[in-house]
Amino acid sequence: MIGLWTLLKKEILRFWKVSFQTIAAPVITALLYLLIFSHVLEERVQVYPGISYTAFLIPGLVMMSMLQNSFANSSSSLIQSKVMGNIVFLLLTPLSYWEFFIAFLVAAVIRGLVVGLGVYLVSIFYALPPLHHPLIMLLFAISGCAMMGAMGIIAGIWADKFDQMAAFQNFIIMPLSFLSGVFYSIHSLPPFWQQVSHLNPFFYVIDGFRYGFFGLSDVSPWLSLAVVATSFCVLSWVTLIMLRSGYKLRG
Repeated sequence: MIGLWTLLKKEILRFWKVSFQTIAAPVITALLYLLIFSHVLEERVQVYPGISYTAFLIPGLVMMSMLQNSFANSSSSLIQSKVMGNIVFLLLTPLSYWEFFIAFLVAAVIRGLVVGLGVYLVSIFYALPPLHHPLIMLLFAISGCAMMGAMGIIAGIWADKFDQMAAFQNFIIMPLSFLSGVFYSIHSLPPFWQQVSHLNPFFYVIDGFRYGFFGLSDVSPWLSLAVVATSFCVLSWVTLIMLRSGYKLRG
């Protein structure tokens, strides 16, 4: 386990050494979203009875920040190593592809949870959402970060340069994040777009996470958990196949 622990420690220190960029910056970005949307819509929108729009918004912003930063951690680490050429030093070690996968995945989950905690601590100065099911909230937080950590590994292996990674983030991650119900309930959408939203796995992560706070959700939390778990398993399976074959890593 020394090799696994060493790689995990290296990945954690990689983002912790530049915490102003990797942790503080996402927290500030989420805070700006909170200030703008709560100021504009606080008196105009009420999604759940008796719950202010600001309180409704906080869990969505927390989860969106966790998803984006979990993805960014594993994907940026791999693409930087490939572009700079130091990926060879990892491939020369006697680490198995399972250890490689676990180290990158756990580091991504840790960064996501740290950013999410930071966003939550800052946002409670504006509203304090109730916490009805803390264990369910934590389960969705970990599973959502793990899902995005696996997706980040896939993107990092697939991309050969930074602009390909930027395209992946701009055309896949960002649209799925903003169309997942972070700022609204999907019941406020026309029927067609409600059906489209149900095809977005990010929606189920955020809806289940929000259920942990309010005990209310747009779909069953168990359905959301099943979708998230299935997505994680599929992404992990693809990731392990890519790592075991050495796709775009050994050549």
